[in-house]
Amino acid sequence: MFPTTTLLALSFVAVVYGQQVGTLTPEAHPKLSVEQCTAGGSCQTLQRSVVLDSNWRWLHSTSGSTNCYTGNTWDASLCPDPTTCAQNCALDGADYEGTYGITTSGNQLSLTFVTDGQYSTNIGSRVYLLDSDDTTYQMFNLKNQEFTFDVDMSKLPCGLNGALYFVEMDKDGGESRFPSNKAGSKYGTGYCDTQCPHDIKFINGEANVLGWAGSDSDPNAGSGQYGTCCNEMDIWEANSNGAAVTPHVCSVSGQVRCEGTDCGDGDERYDGICDKDGCDFNSFRMGDQSFLGVGKTVDTSAKFTVVTQFVTADNTTSGALSEIRRLYVQNGKVIANSKTNIAGMDTFDSITDDFCNAQKEAFGDTNSFEKLGGIKQMGSAFETGMVLVMSIWDDHAANMLWLDSDYPTDADPSSPGVARGPCPATSGVPKDVETQSPGATVVFSNIKFGPIGSTYA
Repeated sequence: MFPTTTLLALSFVAVVYGQQVGTLTPEAHPKLSVEQCTAGGSCQTLQRSVVLDSNWRWLHSTSGSTNCYTGNTWDASLCPDPTTCAQNCALDGADYEGTYGITTSGNQLSLTFVTDGQYSTNIGSRVYLLDSDDTTYQMFNLKNQEFTFDVDMSKLPCGLNGALYFVEMDKDGGESRFPSNKAGSKYGTGYCDTQCPHDIKFINGEANVLGWAGSDSDPNAGSGQYGTCCNEMDIWEANSNGAAVTPHVCSVSGQVRCEGTDCGDGDERYDGICDKDGCDFNSFRMGDQSFLGVGKTVDTSAKFTVVTQFVTADNTTSGALSEIRRLYVQNGKVIANSKTNIAGMDTFDSITDDFCNAQKEAFGDTNSFEKLGGIKQMGSAFETGMVLVMSIWDDHAANMLWLDSDYPTDADPSSPGVARGPCPATSGVPKDVETQSPGATVVFSNIKFGPIGSTYA
C-alpha cells in the first residue's frame, strides 16, 4: 500500500529521459538467468537479461549532447510541447554498474542504493526482465502457478524499499502502439502502475511536459499533467524491518494514460480508475510482530526464499484467480505464512476477497480493491500478461512509513492497522537515508516459476 498523500515517485539524481534512441553510450543489457519448472519439480535454466527503466537514462538532443531535461526542468527550446520534445530528444544507453550500481552474476541481481558515477550521483534504480530476444519484456501469467526468488535485504534499513513486482506493461514498451516511441522495451519504456504516476517523463510516446512542476522535496523530480496507469501485483515490498505482499487493480486493462479525476490524485484518490491502497498482507500490520525481521521467525539478517502461489477457483490455469498464498524457506526449513491476529477479524494466512473485505472493515479503510474487481481482476491482468520489475527506492512522499513504521502519522499507533513496522516515526527521510546508507543494497537471486509446488523443496 502506497501513501495517501501523493503519487509514487522513485528518487533519482542527475538523470534525464526520452524516447528517441541515442548513440553516445552503448546499451548492453546485464545477463540474468531464471528457471522455469514443471510439475515434477524439474527446472530448466533460461538465459535472460534486465533493462534499466527509461526514466533513469540520459536524454539529450538528437543532434548533440545538450540535455533535454536538467534538474527538474525541461529545456524549453528542445521541448516546447509533447510531440516536438519526443522528436528532438534521444534516449541513450546506460553504464549499468558505473552509473547505476546494477550488477548481475548468473542468477543474481544486485541493486545498490547510491552510486557515485563519473558524471553524477545516482539514487535508486528500476529494471525489467527481458525475454530471450534481449529486446522485449518477458511476459508472465501466474494463474495456478507460483513465483519464487531468494532475497538478501540485510543491508536495507528503515526508509528503503527493495521491491519485486509485476505490472501490466506492453511487451514492447508501447513501441507498436505509439509510433513516436522509437526506443521501446530495449530502452525500458512504457512503465505504469496503480499509482498512475505523473513523474514519468514520456507517456504514450510523448513528453509529459504539459503542466510540468518540479518537486518541492526532490530537486531532480517533478510531475506532469498525465499519469500512466495499469494493474500491479506487488510480490515483495520490503526492507530488513518489514514486508508486504499487495495486489492492486484497475478498471482498465493494459497501460492507460490518465488525466484529471481518472488519475485519482489527492482528494480524488478513490475516484480514479486504479486502486492505490491495494489489499496488503504485512505480517506486522496484521498482528504478528515477531514473524519477520532481524532475528525473527523469518530472519532478515540472512538470505531466504519467498514463494508466492496464485491459486485459481478450479485449480487450472484458465480458472478465476481466487487466492494468493505466501510461504518462506530459510536454512532448509519451510515456514508457513503468519496468521492474522486482529480484533474483529477471522483468522487468515492468505489473500482472498474475504480477507480483503474483513481487513478493510477492521481498519476502517475504503475498499476500492473490491469496487474495482478484487482478486478476479488481478487474475485477468495476468491473463493479459505482466512484466517483472525489480527496484530499490526511497520515498519523498511518506518516508516509507506506510511499510515499516506507524502510518498515518497523525493516527493512534494502537489503532488497528496503523502499526506497520518497528521503525521510528522520524525515520526514512530521503536526505537522511541517502547520506547515512548510500551502500544499502538488495540482492535478488534464484528466480523460478512454474506449477504450484514445483519451485521449492
